[in-house]
Amino acid sequence: MAARRSSERTSPVTLEQLAREAGVHVSTVSRALRAEPVGVGPETVARIRELAHDLGYRRDPAAHALRTGHTRTIGVLVPRLTDVAMATIFDGIDETARLGGYDTVVANTHDDPEERRSRVESLLSMRVAGLVLADSRSDANVVAQLRRSRVPYVLVMRRLPKQVAVTTDDEQGGRLAAEHLLERGHRRVGVVAGDQAASTGVERTHGFRETFARAGHPVPAEYVVESGFGVSDGRRATEQILALPSRPTAIFAVNDFTAVGAMGAIRDAGLRVGQDVALVGYNDLDLAAELPVALTSVRSPLAEMGRVSARMLLDLVGGRRIASRRFAPTLSIRDSSLGHVVPPS
Repeated sequence: MAARRSSERTSPVTLEQLAREAGVHVSTVSRALRAEPVGVGPETVARIRELAHDLGYRRDPAAHALRTGHTRTIGVLVPRLTDVAMATIFDGIDETARLGGYDTVVANTHDDPEERRSRVESLLSMRVAGLVLADSRSDANVVAQLRRSRVPYVLVMRRLPKQVAVTTDDEQGGRLAAEHLLERGHRRVGVVAGDQAASTGVERTHGFRETFARAGHPVPAEYVVESGFGVSDGRRATEQILALPSRPTAIFAVNDFTAVGAMGAIRDAGLRVGQDVALVGYNDLDLAAELPVALTSVRSPLAEMGRVSARMLLDLVGGRRIASRRFAPTLSIRDSSLGHVVPPS
């Protein structure tokens, strides 16, 4: 009979109508239809969900926004979703949001301040419940704008001072890369340093250089080249490093995409990756192990970082307190740093 009523309806079914049909309070219906129906027995949940299906109930985002001031949507800002690391983080965010009864919308900012401002305004106009920021920069902080708007937010991948963030310990990751190269006998090294307005570029580079300095082999400034985070950025920076009068025996690239660009530059210089020049990347993307010369890389738990950042944001939306999480990196050692052993100097 319920299915027959559904086919005869001309207006959307409301929570109030479901509550009358089920003989329960409307708040019980609302909780039963959530991804995690806290406080409602399993039999009641099953009965209400079956009734909602039979009557053709559909969630009304506009009505939810009127009641709560926001939709059940999470906004995500990334520099570029074509970056596999960012796509992996977003996958974790999206999975967790869906399990929590939320949709996601992602926007590329290309690390451009004006584009970031425009994207934030667009997401706020959609009344998103909160934002996960994967594109934080020290020279273009949107946090003040979000605080004024009283919109919950969590940072992921990159950090900013005094902000809640889900990251890897990037200084420690840089130290792991440096310790590995020092153990292999390398003393003259170069760094493809990434974007120095992003904490990932700053902290990975700092951890690496600090470790070499403490070992008595400081990395000269000319061997540290700031770049973007793309393949072409890694190629240009590596070409500059290889053109120095004394070629380095090893290069640390602060993400795997720049390391791929470094591989191309090393090859085109007539040198062999892992034999003439050792190479270490960062993030340990799936592609790292499958390259013609498998890439040694510092591993970040990217998908888990995405899941944790989404759970923290949902906690914040629900009025609960949250605190930053920092994961420990590990080093995946492969052929790109094992083939060439530098004689002791």
